[in-house]
Amino acid sequence: MSRILLVRHGETELNSAERYWGHSDVKLSPLGLKQAERLRGRLATERIDAVYSSDLQRALVTAKTIVSRHRLDVTTCAELREINFGKLEGLNFEEISQLFPEFTAKWKVERSTDIQFPGGESLNELHNRVGIFVGRLKKRKAEETVLVVAHAGALRSLICQLMGVELRYIYHIRLDLASLTILETYPTGAILTLLNDISHLGQV
Repeated sequence: MSRILLVRHGETELNSAERYWGHSDVKLSPLGLKQAERLRGRLATERIDAVYSSDLQRALVTAKTIVSRHRLDVTTCAELREINFGKLEGLNFEEISQLFPEFTAKWKVERSTDIQFPGGESLNELHNRVGIFVGRLKKRKAEETVLVVAHAGALRSLICQLMGVELRYIYHIRLDLASLTILETYPTGAILTLLNDISHLGQV
C-alpha cells in the first residue's frame, strides 16, 4: 500500500476565489502563507518519502512550507499545473459571461470534458497531462507516502484517475484552498480515506 497526500495550494493574491487563474503564476497571499503553515503543522508527524508540486509558485511555496521541517526536496512537475483557461485567465464568471456569452452558455449546459477554453485547454487535455504524472507515481515503491501539492483541476483529475472514475464526474469533487485529501493505493485500485479536509485551518 502507498499513501498519497493531496494538497491544494493556499489562497493567492488577486482574488483567487473569485477569478480563474490557471497557468498564470500568481503568488500566495499573506493568508495563503498562513494556511500553508497550518498544513505544515498538520503534517508535521507524517512520514513523507517524496514531494511533488506544480511548478507554479502558489503550489511550490505551499509545498516547500509544508515540508520545511522534513528537510525534503520538492520535485516540480509542469504536468501538475492548473488547466490553462486561455483568454479567460484572470476573469470572474460575470466578466466571462459578458465577454464570451456563447462559450458560457455551452459550458453551463453541456459541461462536456471536450469543451476547450478559448485559447486554452479542455478538461480532456488537462486529464491527459495529469496522466503523465500518474506514470511517475506508478514508478514509486510500495509502502511510500507521497505528498502532491497542486491545483483544484489537476488534483481532481488525479483523483479520478487513481480511483478509476470517469472524468465527467470531476465536477462532483470539491477541493477547497489548503485542503487535504488522502488516498491509499493498492495493486487493485485506490481507496479514498479523506476528502477536502480543512479542519487544520481553524480560524485562519
